[in-house]
Amino acid sequence: MNIVYDHQIFAMQEYGGISRYYHEIANRIAAMGNAVEIFSPFYVNKYFCNADTVLPWGLKIPRFPKYIRVIPNIINHTLSHLLIKKRRDVDIFHATYYRNFNSLPQTAKRVITVHDMIHEKFPQYFSRRDTTRKYKALAVQHAQHIICVSENTRQDLIEILNVPQENTSVVYHGYSISGAIGSVKPIIHEKPFVLYVGSRGGYKNFILLLRAFESSRLLQNEFSIICFGGGKVTAQEIKLLRSLNLPSDCVSYINGDDLILASLYASAKAFIYPSLYEGFGIPPLEAMAFGCPVVCSNTSSIPEVVGDAAHLFDPTNTSDLSAAIEAVVYSSDYSVRLKSKGYERIKMFSWEKCADDTLGVYENLLGMNR
Repeated sequence: MNIVYDHQIFAMQEYGGISRYYHEIANRIAAMGNAVEIFSPFYVNKYFCNADTVLPWGLKIPRFPKYIRVIPNIINHTLSHLLIKKRRDVDIFHATYYRNFNSLPQTAKRVITVHDMIHEKFPQYFSRRDTTRKYKALAVQHAQHIICVSENTRQDLIEILNVPQENTSVVYHGYSISGAIGSVKPIIHEKPFVLYVGSRGGYKNFILLLRAFESSRLLQNEFSIICFGGGKVTAQEIKLLRSLNLPSDCVSYINGDDLILASLYASAKAFIYPSLYEGFGIPPLEAMAFGCPVVCSNTSSIPEVVGDAAHLFDPTNTSDLSAAIEAVVYSSDYSVRLKSKGYERIKMFSWEKCADDTLGVYENLLGMNR
């Protein structure tokens, strides 16, 4: 089978969940004996290394400011139209994001992966100039098959964009930092801490975690919050911390690589995931892989992913979250049970299974039998 992935996400993200997904499945599908190509004349993505089976066709460039970025994007679109569209040797063309440019090879089936329906469910958290909803709808309309990363995402897609269910499949993600398990070093911190990972704005609902600490004298006196990734603390967050009268040492902000993140997972008393909506949600699985008890929202795809291996709470209820955290961090027996269930739960998810199931989608679309 000849498979081509386009340039879109690799020209957009240096690091990120979507580009990680395509990097993982492209290399594994190639290792299964398929011809796999990533056509990206210019790209900024940093996941690829010489050990990979598949490397992008093109030149790695720095991530330029937005006003300059339009130039390599135009070149990518133009070359895709000239060099990919006319090819007759491609079986599957998998678009890596939602832009609606016409570079589908003449003989190929077009596949797209929908990772979530956040823009459609929570438009209030995005700029009016954001075109994701428009282009996602067009990309879905023009695809022969749509892969969804959870059953919840599939049902949202069907309901919102009126997609026939037979044109969709569910393929779960894997998780990405298990290779760091043998290199973990404990994090030394002044207080025991709970861990928050990723961006903190909008539907990610980080403010609820701060309010949960405000409402619990026990938590704010005896624990702190470490935030990993998501950028530096903002002026708005500093203002909020002051208004909540939280101790100055209550929240710390750390950036770093997978080894640092792994150490944080292994050292935290609990991992907190208060998001209002996720299409899948990889961080809870990462936490489980390192024996970190998970406390997470009971909404969208999150219960589907974590099963009974996490303590669930209502992400609109401050007291529900503070009670959930206290239930985990103050009960060693309960924490041990969650850890044990987490180790079992993560056996359901791997990039190998994700790649194999994705290849199965391609084969079914082409009428091939395994």
